[in-house]
Amino acid sequence: MTSGRVEALRSALAADGRAASMLVSDPSNIRWLTGFTGSSGAVVVTAGRVALVTDGRYTDQARRQLDDVGLGDAEVVTAMSAAAMDAEVARLAGDEALGAEATRLSHARWSALAEHASPVAADGLLEGLRRHKTADEVAMMERAASIASAALAEVAPMLVAGVRERDIRDELEYRMRCHGADGPSYETIVASGPDHAARPHQRPTDRELCKGDWVIIDVGALLQGYHSDMTRTFCVGEPSAEQLRWYTAVTESQAAGLAAVGDGVLAREVDAACREVLEAYGLGEFFIHGTGHGVGLDIHEDPFVARTSAAILRTGDVVTVEPGAYRVGTGGVRIEDLVLVTDDGHRPLTSFPKDDPCPPSRPTI
Repeated sequence: MTSGRVEALRSALAADGRAASMLVSDPSNIRWLTGFTGSSGAVVVTAGRVALVTDGRYTDQARRQLDDVGLGDAEVVTAMSAAAMDAEVARLAGDEALGAEATRLSHARWSALAEHASPVAADGLLEGLRRHKTADEVAMMERAASIASAALAEVAPMLVAGVRERDIRDELEYRMRCHGADGPSYETIVASGPDHAARPHQRPTDRELCKGDWVIIDVGALLQGYHSDMTRTFCVGEPSAEQLRWYTAVTESQAAGLAAVGDGVLAREVDAACREVLEAYGLGEFFIHGTGHGVGLDIHEDPFVARTSAAILRTGDVVTVEPGAYRVGTGGVRIEDLVLVTDDGHRPLTSFPKDDPCPPSRPTI
C-alpha cells in the first residue's frame, strides 16, 4: 500500500530540487509513509533505499508494520539515543543534501543533525502528498464519523437540566469505544450555558446543564489513525425566539459554505460565503474563528478554510465547514460537518441531523 507513497515522495523530491533524500520525523507523516505507529522513530528515504530508525523497544513492531504495508525491503536500524539516531541518519543519507521537516525539529536537534549531515528545510512535501485522500482513507474517516454519530444519538437524550458537562463527555467517549473507535479524535468539547458555550474550545467541567442553555458538542472518533470531526448544538428545553434566530443563522451560514465547496474553489470563498449570511443576520462580529480545516491522520491539517487562506480546494480533500456565533452572556452555536471535496461539489461524511436544536426526548441508554 505505501510503496506507492514512497515513490510519490521520491518524485516530489525530484520536482522540488532542494534535496536528494528525505528525513521524515513527524509521526503522522511516518505513519502515512510506512505504517509505523511507535512513539520513537525517523524514516530516511533516498533514491535507492528506505530505512526506519528506532530504538530497541520498537524494532520488532517496526519490522512487522513495514511488512504489513508492503515495505518488506526497507531497513530497520536500531539507535538507542538521539545522537546515535542522528549518526545513523547521516550514514544512510550519505553526502547529499538531506531534506528535513524543519518545523518538526528543535534548534538543538537541527544543529546536532547538521554535525553529521547536510540538512535543508523541506517542509510541506509530505503534507502536500497526504492532502488527496484515497478511497480507503475516505472510507475509514466515514466509518469514524458514523461511530461518532451513533454515540451522539445515544447520548443526546442525556442533555437535561442537572447533568454535568464532563459526564456527557465521558459517556460519549465510552460509547464511541463501544462502537469500535480506538478513542476520541481529540478531547470532546461539551460547552454549556451563557459563558462556556461562548468559548469555542471550552473544556468540559463539573458545570450542570440548566434549562434554556445552549450546549455545544464537538465530537470525533479515531479509527486506525484517522479522525472524524463534527459539531452539533442543542438547547436544553424549548429554545426562545432569539435562540432559534441564532440557530437558523448558523445553519443557513453553514449551508451557504457547503454550497460553495468544490474542486478549484478558493478556500477563502467558502469562508466568505459563511460570513456573508451571519453578517446579514447581524451576527458577523460573533464569528470569531476560521470556517474549517483539513482532516486526516491529523485533526487539523491542510487545507485551512479561512478568510486569509490562499489554499485552493481540490478533489480528494477532506475538510470541515463549521461556522459559529458566540457571545458571552448568551452562549453560542456551532454546526460542523466533515465533507469530501468532489469534482462537482462535495459529499458529506458526517450525517447527524441538524434541523432541530432540541435533543431527542426518549432516552436510548
